[in-house]
Amino acid sequence: MAKDKTIKGKKEQQICAILPSDDQLTGRAGLSVFALYLRNIGLFPIIDRLFGTVRKNGKGLAVTEMFVQILSFFMDGTSRHLNWFDHLAADDAYAGLLGTGRLASSHAVKRFIGAISFCRIYLFRRLLQDVFLWRLKHTRPEVIMLGIDTTVLDNDDAEKRHGVQPTYKKVKGFQPLQMNWGRYVVDAVFRGGKKHSNHGNTVNEMLVHMVRKIRNAYREEVPIIVRMDAGFFDDEVFKTCEQLQIGYLCGGKQYSNVLDEVADAVDWQSFKKVETDSKSWMYTEFMSRQKKWKKERRTIFSTLWEEDGQYLLQGICRDSVIITNMGMGEKIDEQLAKIGREDLLDAGKLLGLYHERGTDELTNRALKTFGHEQLPFKRFTANSAWYYLMVLGNNLFEAFKEDVAEAVIPVSAYADTFRRRFIDTAGKLVRHAGKLVMKVNKVDYVRLKFDQLYEKCRVGLPRLE
Repeated sequence: MAKDKTIKGKKEQQICAILPSDDQLTGRAGLSVFALYLRNIGLFPIIDRLFGTVRKNGKGLAVTEMFVQILSFFMDGTSRHLNWFDHLAADDAYAGLLGTGRLASSHAVKRFIGAISFCRIYLFRRLLQDVFLWRLKHTRPEVIMLGIDTTVLDNDDAEKRHGVQPTYKKVKGFQPLQMNWGRYVVDAVFRGGKKHSNHGNTVNEMLVHMVRKIRNAYREEVPIIVRMDAGFFDDEVFKTCEQLQIGYLCGGKQYSNVLDEVADAVDWQSFKKVETDSKSWMYTEFMSRQKKWKKERRTIFSTLWEEDGQYLLQGICRDSVIITNMGMGEKIDEQLAKIGREDLLDAGKLLGLYHERGTDELTNRALKTFGHEQLPFKRFTANSAWYYLMVLGNNLFEAFKEDVAEAVIPVSAYADTFRRRFIDTAGKLVRHAGKLVMKVNKVDYVRLKFDQLYEKCRVGLPRLE
């Protein structure tokens, strides 16, 4: 009989029991670096100035500590339910991660959010704008490209939520108006679901306020360009941009006078996003004016090019109209010429810039990935405060990737990827000689360069002013 040569597993290598430990262990070691970042960028003085009076009793948790814990709750992303704070409050290791001696319960968070009155909601917008100006001064762009759009927060299954209304996406929810700068939401107005893109005078007021802030805090002559979809196709919005001396690229509508001009056009040119792209567009430009407009505006019409060399003038998905004031001899042209960017006035370049408006949509996707669409409160004001905290957390997460984590994880990584690769790292907190030390696996220590990231968070960070 042949000898059995199979390798038998040794009993001592198999888990025979699972027992509790008194050691302070955590599966969120990366969260400690994010919390340290929040504490060292100069954010607390601004929060204390804007929201310090929300705290009515000295026995309660400091407002700045509440902000750190809520922002870390979003960054953790384990749960979207407020009762998760109760689970965290029982974890001593979590308190050590955040560098706090006391954790908030779900009831404390509810009381804090409930104490923020409707009159204070605008303070969140000021905070978002301060973070935007901080990033603007740090990166110092030659041209500021802003995007205005709405995003739908699907709360279709919510029970009696104040402000939850039918949206254009056939679900009930909220539809905030947002101004984006790359991956950052620089300003936002939280609104009910039935408010359309250009509802009321909100867009004009947002444009006026933000342009003035940029001019005063950054640079007076910096070229500013705003991208919008057809939901903002409005003469009043165009006139506001022209009075502010900024450029705009807005999706137009295929009215009969526009299509008549297209039918007579003979000067067609081709456009590709990149040379290797299999898709190409044919475009032409002309001047158009609608009935109530007092002036003509530059119009660029493009259509998707077919493989057999034919292009069609029908089909909403294939054809697009862009209305712009760039290349019309206005102040924005002079500003671009001063920095040597006259190329942005070319019709093909403008078409390319408008096609890049898809990155604004990615900002909305990134926000929902970082946070959640379903808001937890019944009252509109409380959900509004929660939404702004989520937006603030997302902006600070994007800044953290740029300032600290870029060496180990790409800046373009979404929150889910970042959590898996960075936040969800095992660690052990040890107290020795009056100091709290966190130990992580050597492989993770080398892979994520924890020593370097820790030093970055301690010194050399750009600070909010």
